Amino acid sequence: MLIIDSHCDTLYLRALQPQSAPCVTPERLRAGGVALQVCALWAGPDGPAGEPEENARAQLAVWARLREQGLRAVDDPADAAAGETTAMLSVEGGEIFGEEIERLRAYRDLGVRIVALTWNHENAIAHPAISGDEGGVKPFGWQVLAEMARLGMAADVSHLNRRGFFDLIDRHERPPMASHSCCAALRPHFRNLDNEQIRSLIRRGGWIGVNFYPAFLVEEGEAGIADIANHIDHIAQLGGAEHVGFGSDFDGIDRSPVDLPHPGAFPRLIEALRARGYDEPALHGIASKNFLRYFERIQS
Repeated sequence: MLIIDSHCDTLYLRALQPQSAPCVTPERLRAGGVALQVCALWAGPDGPAGEPEENARAQLAVWARLREQGLRAVDDPADAAAGETTAMLSVEGGEIFGEEIERLRAYRDLGVRIVALTWNHENAIAHPAISGDEGGVKPFGWQVLAEMARLGMAADVSHLNRRGFFDLIDRHERPPMASHSCCAALRPHFRNLDNEQIRSLIRRGGWIGVNFYPAFLVEEGEAGIADIANHIDHIAQLGGAEHVGFGSDFDGIDRSPVDLPHPGAFPRLIEALRARGYDEPALHGIASKNFLRYFERIQS
């Protein structure tokens, strides 16, 4: 079975926190059957006031080393194949582009296919979820989004505030995605999507990668595979069985589900979903095909 994970922060961890052991390794990806791992270039914790460009360059140096060691980079998710581990780039925090469209084009040339417009800081593009609902997509943000649509890049609403989210739903010419988000109905949190947002993404032909962070899955305490499955179930019950998948956030979270500590354990999640009654076509959809069909839609 082809498995795709739409978000990890392994490049940042390896580049800027080298004292920490990464959760995501090529060996664990192979063991878990992950055929495509999307690796974020994270702008960093300080937003535009920090060093987003420098952080991105450091992560790109790690990306180059991983490729030299045999990790195959793909520009199109459709190039992923079962039995092989591949990786694709995303950006988390549009402040990496500053206020220059040319930088966006340069990152597309490097293989970036997904852009989370914000992290937890306001930037020249939009406002983050942590700041509340005031302010949506900014004028420069619309320039960025138009160019992203032209270049076949996915607009990622994870971390975007609610007003900005509906700006994209209402006005962006391509359906957006949420690379690593959960359901606010199950765990109220500013980072999670409410039912109206989830239904809107489904109607627009978007896609949602369920995050594995316990703080987004449950109110308190530890979380496990059953809790991830609960969030997948909830999206499916809202009509999103063909619009949901995995967005682990491995190496960007300070703790993981107790029974899914790293990507090598992905088969346990597949088995848990099978035990809940998901048939093989539905499992293949959640594992990868929903993501692949989403990318077909934004490139058509």
